[in-house]
Amino acid sequence: MKKIIFILIIFSVFAKAQKIGVVDTDYILSQLPQYKEAEGRLNTQINAWQKEVQNLQAEYDKKKALLENERVLLVGEQLKQREKEVDDLNKEIKQMLTAKFGGNGEINGARANLAKPFQDQIWNAIKTVSEKNSLGIVLDKNENNVLFLDKRYDYTDKVLNLLIKDNPDKKDKDKTTPGKANTKTNTGNKTSGTRTTPATRNSGAGAINSGSVKTPQAPPGKR
Repeated sequence: MKKIIFILIIFSVFAKAQKIGVVDTDYILSQLPQYKEAEGRLNTQINAWQKEVQNLQAEYDKKKALLENERVLLVGEQLKQREKEVDDLNKEIKQMLTAKFGGNGEINGARANLAKPFQDQIWNAIKTVSEKNSLGIVLDKNENNVLFLDKRYDYTDKVLNLLIKDNPDKKDKDKTTPGKANTKTNTGNKTSGTRTTPATRNSGAGAINSGSVKTPQAPPGKR
């Protein structure tokens, strides 16, 4: 509690010294239609990789069970060949999990590359809004663990509106896509004087938070 009070005091002191603004970059990113389309294509590819791993896993389980059932009937080179087939399939699954779903895997790299151009757009919009509103400091709600936010310091809508204005494709989609006002009503995170929960961001994906991937489990090694 003392920490919260201290943060509020510091925030008030800075607010008096110079004008401060707060933006929610994760929310802005999630509302950009081009980003959502690109993320949808990536998620389709991820689902295909997950399906491929599941098929390999099913094949591995089947071959391993069959080998154990027939082990007493196999001798010499025949046994070694069957064991090698199971081991090779096991290695293939583990290699694919590492290459696609690992910390330095293809998925994390693709997500980082996917977000980068949109993050640049958001940064440019924040810069424009801060200059127009004479903001001395702009904080990212997700990066700075904002615990309390008065609506007058929230410039998320202004930044998002500027990005939408520069993106004519969004205007048509707004007719069918609920606006941020509805989101505020449901979540309560953007209303005046609300407590907010710090967002957790994927360390390997920059500002990305949506579309979490369930990593398939590697099969156990040979006993």
